[in-house]
Amino acid sequence: MDNLETTNVIVRRLRPDDLDAVIALDARNTGRRREEYFKLKLAYALSDTGVEVSLAAEADGMFAGFLLVRVYYGEFGSTEQVAMLDTLGVHPARRGHGVGRALMRQLCTNLLGLGIRALQTEVGWENQELLAFFHHEGFRPAQRLCLDLDLERSRTRDEAVEALRTRAH
Repeated sequence: MDNLETTNVIVRRLRPDDLDAVIALDARNTGRRREEYFKLKLAYALSDTGVEVSLAAEADGMFAGFLLVRVYYGEFGSTEQVAMLDTLGVHPARRGHGVGRALMRQLCTNLLGLGIRALQTEVGWENQELLAFFHHEGFRPAQRLCLDLDLERSRTRDEAVEALRTRAH
């Protein structure tokens, strides 16, 4: 992969020595440190058989952003390869300066080169800034439903149903 420059942004492969910068940037953006999470995610992303889909961005010689992506080969009943954008982080001072756009451009180039035609992600409905960015990048609501199950509530409900059955007998 050649470096892609967009104004003063250079996009390159994410490297093992980026771990501390990824953790620090994510902590700045989210307000919490997720060291173990990123140790596992980065190790997995970098061991992915040389597929260059997890990227870093530098601007003016400084770490400015990153994205972590996984390629799936037929998940959730689909027979098509799909890439899942798991984590995207851009330094707050660099937002609106082409860092996210440069990362997305290079990612799309790499994915198309691998024959992957679909990129998916999830974002919290309340995260309007990220929703606006993804909309600008061409993402649209998917034709599938994401479902969550609150395990505690489910267990409590099951226990209540069982108690009613026991009383009925």
